[in-house]
Amino acid sequence: QVQLVESGGGLVQAGGSLRLSCAAPGRTFSRNVMGWFRQAPGKEREFVAASGGIIKYADSVKGRFTISRDNTKNTVYLQMNSVKPEDTAAYYCAARNSGSYYYTPSDSGEYDVWGQGTQVTVSS
Repeated sequence: QVQLVESGGGLVQAGGSLRLSCAAPGRTFSRNVMGWFRQAPGKEREFVAASGGIIKYADSVKGRFTISRDNTKNTVYLQMNSVKPEDTAAYYCAARNSGSYYYTPSDSGEYDVWGQGTQVTVSS
């Protein structure tokens, strides 16, 4: 089973940038669909981006966030640019253990393994 560890969260001013990382120590996930989700206090977990044979973004982050992966480092990234206060949330990395590499779902229930999350706070 893939274990995931997120890092890179912190406090950033609106309009700034931040890069989140998600590592899978000791395990390759080059053929796993990987996703980023976020959850703000009092709200449900929501989809941010997914990477597989197809890359998908939530409308709220399209054009500002970029998901990428370095399979040689077993790491997936989320580059966050032009951040807004509404981007404040705990960000979670997730992996699918089965299914087509070309199916990148936005439903959190379709992901099998999760990291512990990293907090991103955007100040106005």
